[in-house]
Amino acid sequence: MAAPPPAQLTHVGLYVNDVDRMVNFYSELLGLLVIDQGDFLGRRLTFLSRRADEHHQLVLVSGRKVPEGEIALLSQVSFRLTDDDLTSLRWFHDKALELGATGMEGRNHGNSWSIYFLDPEGNRLELYTPTPWYVSQPWRVALDLADTDEVIREKTQALIEETATWSPVETWSASVAERLRAAESD
Repeated sequence: MAAPPPAQLTHVGLYVNDVDRMVNFYSELLGLLVIDQGDFLGRRLTFLSRRADEHHQLVLVSGRKVPEGEIALLSQVSFRLTDDDLTSLRWFHDKALELGATGMEGRNHGNSWSIYFLDPEGNRLELYTPTPWYVSQPWRVALDLADTDEVIREKTQALIEETATWSPVETWSASVAERLRAAESD
């Protein structure tokens, strides 16, 4: 069996009851900065990071409350692939389905191209490849991996230019690095 393409564990999503309290806790404890926040599908999402090269290392999602007897703590575990590597994303898509993954969904977040799916026990995973753009989150449209790399890139750039707050990722990363330096000197 050939080795899988590289995939680095990068962030975790947690369902929480009190987003503000949890933002304060993780910011004070770990020095994480709020990078983006917004509402999507009736949930409040807050993205936090302590790295200028990672849009988020933790995402806090409102809505931990679930029916009696059920537990909803973990939103997802996410793995980063090499930048702009749609070939590896397709490899993981096919391999996960071959191994019994269900609920496969491709998503274009503007700053990443992602696949989300459930493992055989129902845990949600994300594998993603970063794009050359920072896009304010939450933002997403469907991703069709049957499109060529060139079509995916062209569609993404056109969509973010029309609908999103965006910049080249290098500009965004430099801005976050400055915010982190300022926070560390306080």
